[in-house]
Parts: sequence; structure tokens; C-alpha cells
Amino acid sequence: MAKKKPQAPSSTIALNKKAKHDYFLEDRIEAGIALQGWEVKSLREGKLQMVDCYVIFKNGEAFLLGALISPLNTTSTHIFPDPTRTRKLLMHAEELYKLQSSIDRKGFTLLATAVYWKKGMVKVELALGKGKKQHDKRATEKERDWDRQKNRIMKEN
Repeated sequence: MAKKKPQAPSSTIALNKKAKHDYFLEDRIEAGIALQGWEVKSLREGKLQMVDCYVIFKNGEAFLLGALISPLNTTSTHIFPDPTRTRKLLMHAEELYKLQSSIDRKGFTLLATAVYWKKGMVKVELALGKGKKQHDKRATEKERDWDRQKNRIMKEN
């Protein structure tokens, strides 16, 4: 019997699949996130939901809204965790200015598309998105179905 090599755990904590469906995603940027200790422990367990995650700008800083980090049952008793608190994003001033100007001028919105581990730190992937209309969503689904059919046909032959 051959021994199986243990697989390394995935570095991805959570994905925002709804963002890809509802928006045309363009530029992607990586940012750090300021977390509390109990949040890091919960993220190690994979307790993150980011269905309606988006970013707002206030006083020249970026903040993540809508991310739900469920607290563990083993958190200490003197901490009262807030699962939906606003979390600060850590980025350079030039990146913040560039993102804020593109959001203000071009009508984009800034969405969180993924949260993952990188060198022991939690990183957030942000994407500039422009909202899709209903007919755009239908066209995307139609194209995806056609690609699946093509792959099935090619696999049969």
C-alpha cells in the first residue's frame, strides 16, 4: 500500500460568489484587515460569511462592512464579541486615493471577493465592480451553460 501524502490545508477562508454573479469585476487589489484575537481564532475554524460584503470610505480610510465572523464557544468570558462589526482595511495611501477616486468618478463599487491566509496574515481581495443588469446576468448564465455543453461534447468524442 502506498502512503498518501497529507494535503496542505487551503489558504482560502471564504469566497464571495454572489459578487461575481451580480457585478462585472475589474481591478483586484489585496489589502490587510485589522482583526481582534477572537476573530483570528474564528477564521482559523473557517467561521466567516461574506455574502453582502462591501467597502466604504470614511476620513480617508477604508472599512469593510457586512462580513459576519461567528464567535467560537470557547472565547473568554470578559470579551463580548460583535460578529458584524466594521473592520478597518490596511492599505497604502496611494491605493486608497486611487480606489476612492475611481469609485467617485466612474460609478464603481468596491467589493470584498475573497478572504485568505498569506504568510500567517489574513488578507482580503477587493475588486472594483460595476453592477449587472438582469439581461447581463442572463447572458452570463447562457454563456456558462454553453461552455459546459461544449466540454461535454468534447469529452464524449
